[in-house]
Amino acid sequence: MMAAEQGAAANTLAAYRSDLVLASQALDGDLAHADAAAIARLAEGWSSLAGATVARKAAALRRFYAFLHAEGDIAVDPAAALPRPGTARRLPKVLGHADVDRLFAVLGQRTAMPQPLPGDLRLAALIELLYGSGLRASELVALPRAAVHPDRPFLILRGKGGRERLVPISDRARAAVAAWRVHVAADRAWLFPSGKGHLSRIRLYQLVKALAADAGIPPDRVSPHVLRHAFATHLLAGGADLRALQAMLGHADIATTEIYTHVDTGRLVDLVNSRHPLADAGRVDGKAARP
Repeated sequence: MMAAEQGAAANTLAAYRSDLVLASQALDGDLAHADAAAIARLAEGWSSLAGATVARKAAALRRFYAFLHAEGDIAVDPAAALPRPGTARRLPKVLGHADVDRLFAVLGQRTAMPQPLPGDLRLAALIELLYGSGLRASELVALPRAAVHPDRPFLILRGKGGRERLVPISDRARAAVAAWRVHVAADRAWLFPSGKGHLSRIRLYQLVKALAADAGIPPDRVSPHVLRHAFATHLLAGGADLRALQAMLGHADIATTEIYTHVDTGRLVDLVNSRHPLADAGRVDGKAARP
């Protein structure tokens, strides 16, 4: 149902499946017929887990029991016994421009060699697309071989929930992809092939962290998702419209995009001081203007 009717992504399906299997094991295989008391006992076993993890597990079970109830397989939905923990949204890790420059400096040295290694060309294409277009790791590794056209500054991507969006591709990224693609056989389905499939997200994480270490940046500060955050925060700091950023990132809810407005509060204050109709009459940074 989730795949056919709701277009849930493969990673979402895998997460739901894992949560349901674990819950079934905890209930001795009788998950479908558990009552509210059994569900409450199951939830008590989650007390040591993070709030976000509990929220995810509870969401999987709610969806499961709602489906059974709608199909008439159970008379009573026991999901009311599931907890509803608050999930505070954490501020994303952010890389400064200097850190990003250090990453690209290392890549520049490697790809400027007379005969650069194919692995370095691949890494350059990956980083250009992560930072230059804000792709998710799962979207990036699964790009078809012909997804990026040399004469088209965008690609149409199907992201979370099967939603399509238009993603801008910079001239630098297209050049990096073109340099890498000559090393990908024409009969390969993926732009970043590996074995019989495509590069895994885990391998992508390893490559990004190794690059960070070579650039003198602590690897725990850098990941594919951190580069996506950097794309968003740096665009926003440069004056990008929040709605346009939402579209480029593929966020269903603009509240998700608004998390990036924390990055440059100084710029926001300067914006109010310079653009507000009363800017000439006073300051909004706590220092009153002198007459």
